[in-house]
Amino acid sequence: MEGAKKEEKIPIESPLQPIDYRTLSKGFGWWAAAVLVDSWGRKQICLYLWQKKKEGWKRKQKFTIHDPEKWQQVVTAVEELMPKMQ
Repeated sequence: MEGAKKEEKIPIESPLQPIDYRTLSKGFGWWAAAVLVDSWGRKQICLYLWQKKKEGWKRKQKFTIHDPEKWQQVVTAVEELMPKMQ
């Protein structure tokens, strides 16, 4: 995994198999990443948010993008809302 070269191991458990990932942010006990995973022979991209606990990283949120059409729905919705942030 390219993203794992400089960081600790991505905290994902079986049956999901991480293929590659990109850290979006990491600090103050939180880690957000976009992860390409193999799920039962099917590739998906998941957006994860983990929180650091005594026992290690614990998943707090996960959002799965199953296909390019789903991603386009997300992009469209965010782009429509983005101007309202200003």
